[in-house]
Amino acid sequence: MVHSSEFVVQFWGVRGSIATPGLSTVRYGGNTSCVEMRVGSKRLIFDGGTGLRVLGQHLLSQGPIEAHMFFSHSHWDHIQGFPFFRPAFIPGNRFHIYGGIAPNGATMKQRLSDQMLHPNFPVPMQIMQSEMHFHDVQAGQVIDLGDGVTVEMGALNHPNTAMGYRVMWRGYSAVYATDTEHYSDHLDENLLHLCRNADVLVYDACYTDEEYHDLKTSKKGWGHSTWQEALQLSQAAQVKYPVMFHHDPDHDDEFLDRIEAQVKAIAPNSCLAREGLVVSVISGADYGLRERGTVDREPSSVAAG
Repeated sequence: MVHSSEFVVQFWGVRGSIATPGLSTVRYGGNTSCVEMRVGSKRLIFDGGTGLRVLGQHLLSQGPIEAHMFFSHSHWDHIQGFPFFRPAFIPGNRFHIYGGIAPNGATMKQRLSDQMLHPNFPVPMQIMQSEMHFHDVQAGQVIDLGDGVTVEMGALNHPNTAMGYRVMWRGYSAVYATDTEHYSDHLDENLLHLCRNADVLVYDACYTDEEYHDLKTSKKGWGHSTWQEALQLSQAAQVKYPVMFHHDPDHDDEFLDRIEAQVKAIAPNSCLAREGLVVSVISGADYGLRERGTVDREPSSVAAG
């Protein structure tokens, strides 16, 4: 059961492109994109990377589950956990699944189903016994989930398109905007609108500026952004607490530690996403790591407001 007075963001998978288990990614985690928001009486899940399997294991200990699942797009690192999401196989659970239509006309339902067809997977999506309702959404749309929770969609700059989401409740807002590339000569107006005065922003900070502009291994056109651009966007949109997300698979714990030190030197009200990290949208406090053991540090005194 989701607590009726909380608005928190919890990270279950923070990696981009491909899962990276191993000794060098223990502190930040190696699972791909999956973020949970518990908003009033609603549970929202963003993307179904391999982190979704971990979230599913956690939810098994709870009663009948109802959740709203929002997919940014269907590149594999955002959907590969879906076939292993055990709550979807359990009768009595209910999921409302949202996503845009791909450039080739495929719906999110079709794309999730396709990855579970032979010879890629042993059982089809139809074997899932939970109640699933699929919704096609488009940029600019605002949907009402009930109990005062609304979600606004925004287009992102990514190969084959992607969708960003802004969750609003009781005057607070959290934005999930991953797999988007900044423009070289201006800030993305779609993102500025989506992120306007947000309390928390989960943003694609896959690269450093140096990596992005490297003459030999440039990342231009790959559909991802940098932590420097994340802070520039956050300042322009007046975001209170930006969270760097979608870590490159080549960035190990020590590399990410160095990035976080640079990020916090510029913007103390910010952090890098880690698996298990919980951020309160209402207070702007970082409440440490959960579900990978006990909370390993006291709540941060840094407030978003």
